[in-house]
Amino acid sequence: MPAPKFPTQRFDQAAPALAYVTQLYDAHIAHLRQSLQRFVDGEPLKQVRARYPFVRIHTDTVARADSRLSYGFVAGPGTYETTLTRPDLFADYYREQFELLLSNHGVSIEVGVGSDAIPVHFSLAEHQHLEGQLTPERRALLPDVFDLPDLASMDDGIANGTYETRGGAPRPLALFTAPRVDYSLHRLRHYTGTSPEHFQNFVLFTNYQFYIDEFVRMGHALMQRLPDPANPQDDDDCIAFVEPGNVITRRVGVPPEALDALGVVPPRLPQMPAYHLVRSTRDGITMVNIGVGPSNAKTITDHIAVLRPHAWIMLGHCAGLRNSQQLGDYVLAHGYVREDHVLDEDLPLWVPIPPLAEIQLALEGAVADVTKLHGYELKRIMRTGTVASTDNRNWELLPQREPERRFSQSRAVALDMESATIAANGFRFRVPYGTLLCVSDKPLHGELKLPGMANTFYRERVDQHLRIGLRAIERLRGNRAGQLHSRKLRSFAEVAFQ
Repeated sequence: MPAPKFPTQRFDQAAPALAYVTQLYDAHIAHLRQSLQRFVDGEPLKQVRARYPFVRIHTDTVARADSRLSYGFVAGPGTYETTLTRPDLFADYYREQFELLLSNHGVSIEVGVGSDAIPVHFSLAEHQHLEGQLTPERRALLPDVFDLPDLASMDDGIANGTYETRGGAPRPLALFTAPRVDYSLHRLRHYTGTSPEHFQNFVLFTNYQFYIDEFVRMGHALMQRLPDPANPQDDDDCIAFVEPGNVITRRVGVPPEALDALGVVPPRLPQMPAYHLVRSTRDGITMVNIGVGPSNAKTITDHIAVLRPHAWIMLGHCAGLRNSQQLGDYVLAHGYVREDHVLDEDLPLWVPIPPLAEIQLALEGAVADVTKLHGYELKRIMRTGTVASTDNRNWELLPQREPERRFSQSRAVALDMESATIAANGFRFRVPYGTLLCVSDKPLHGELKLPGMANTFYRERVDQHLRIGLRAIERLRGNRAGQLHSRKLRSFAEVAFQ
């Protein structure tokens, strides 16, 4: 069955270009959904295919308008193209990218129907489930009628810098193709128990449920408090708190929305539950408990990256490696020893992961704001240094001279299992990143992470550590988004989209 046909059109303004993207996408999704319903009803169908819209730009010169942003322009003469999905979710993002391309290059952008097929699974609405409506016999016929997800169109070659344009094909305009984005949107629902629509532009990761419990408590307390015009607060714009199962608590005075009633507390928590303190501008905070280990850290950041957040920060516990440290001290990472191994094939170990000044300053300032310590006094509780991340949870059981020598040579002051992965994937996907850890044990010095030794630490530090993370995001939110997306994260032939 042929999909709706649309001509490729040129645009000199962002708004009509975005409207046309939306028109094309909606028409092709409607075609897929209608055909799928007929298939479920038992109607015999020939091949059904729908395609993603594309946006393309061509320039003959390297000249562009003065821009200190790290995105919004192409690297040189040529044709650049990418496919797009979910304009309802990415409307503001697409509009900004279109505006920058038009402004920086002074040429039209083209919008049309691309060559990438939309897999039928990616056309389903939020609460639709395909397999449960089909008999085994009809399910076996599905690949003969519809396109299924194709991993060949979803790899990370563009982000990894290994993608090669062949045969005069357009160069990439964005890090992710539409199928890659759709794949991650569906994975986010699975891993976090919440819809991508609820994710905010600032993301906190943690490896302990204690932090989530405190975030939930603070979120619910905020939802019960009306903004006070006489005493304005940074969180006055927060309008909802979302928990796994898409359970939404609206702020007092904010009317409910139609889909709120569909939220249901899940019978068990998902693998990496997410919680969202929602702002009307999407500049709120998402917090995810990634659990323990670099594999989880890579998995969740692989998928959150397609949402193009303004920053993500790791707040977790670590082993202090220096005798001068005390339980409860903070470590602000300015370098990473990557012994996590999950990114070795995507980002070679010889690639340095630099600290980002904007994030470092925000975290250091937040520690000072919350603890009321400044200058030399701040050094009593916070150390800036190298963090080592390992994939061996029982590294303490290795012959001690081996890990101790490596840590000493690297000048590492702390060790965990997630921070280097989160930072490396931030570098890889051009998402500003940072790490502030809290020392929960000192295994090289006899202070092991045992229940009787940890209870006091957990009681005293979780609340303060979380408030520091929230304060850091307040500081970052005060910057323009373009200031956060550092040019040092660009490669030589970088894509245009942020």
